[in-house]
Amino acid sequence: MPASKLLLIKHGAFGDLIQADGIFRDIRQHFSHAEIVLLTMSRYESLMQRSPYIDRIIIDDRQPLIHLKQQLKLRQQLIQEQFDLVVDLQNSDRSALYQRLFLPKLKWISRRSKVSPESGLKGLVQLLSEADIPAHHALSPNVVWMVENTPEILRKHPINKPYIALIPGSSAQHKEKRWPHYPALSKALIRLGYDVVNILGPDELDMAANLAGYSPMSKDDLFNWFELASILNKASFVIGNDTGPSHIASCLDRPGLALFGPTTSVSRSEIVRGQFQALQVNDLRQLSVDQVLKHLPRI
Repeated sequence: MPASKLLLIKHGAFGDLIQADGIFRDIRQHFSHAEIVLLTMSRYESLMQRSPYIDRIIIDDRQPLIHLKQQLKLRQQLIQEQFDLVVDLQNSDRSALYQRLFLPKLKWISRRSKVSPESGLKGLVQLLSEADIPAHHALSPNVVWMVENTPEILRKHPINKPYIALIPGSSAQHKEKRWPHYPALSKALIRLGYDVVNILGPDELDMAANLAGYSPMSKDDLFNWFELASILNKASFVIGNDTGPSHIASCLDRPGLALFGPTTSVSRSEIVRGQFQALQVNDLRQLSVDQVLKHLPRI
């Protein structure tokens, strides 16, 4: 399937973009001489500009479809790019609409089946297979390209090695994924002699006051994408919820544990790989600190 200019569509979410790293790599290797442009949201622009498999970014913040001016502007921009091929890795109602209304004459690689795949990642592997694109790396994402100079980051923040990284938050839309006992866990780890680094997002800073160890206390202290990856990459162990930073740790092959309640599936998340494992329970509130500590290896 010859192509000199590809459009990939992957709006998010954050964890899904991290999981798709191997997919991007396989597409890059298959279309080694093509220009590859990613359509994604502005919040991920600086992240995906760093990806070695993407040449350029086009922003689409998925404005409501009734905002016709923005939709027509995006349509015109995509038409002017003169793509040879579209690879739809989002496979959403919106991207299907883009196919019908924006670029109907182009060749599209997509999944339009109403049958849900075993997982989102396996659905993308199936998409590559059906398009005869070899999937050598699809199930083994590796985001080492996100890692920066860790000693400089550790000097910027009062963090001592070795340390355990905790990820107590989650998307604000899915607070039910948050295990409520991270404050007690952080204190228990400190008592056991471990240093602790708490990974918090901008809407999670109110959690810092209850957590032992190092926590960012203001938005100025927050780790950016690449500092976050670097901190996780040097952690002796990572414990987190079903959330994007936990996927980074998994895709860096760090030893760690993701805590799952009943609302999501470990198998569908594809977070278990290498040294990174998962623990699923029926009620996160009933999962005790001692039960979690049992999974902590001797460091």
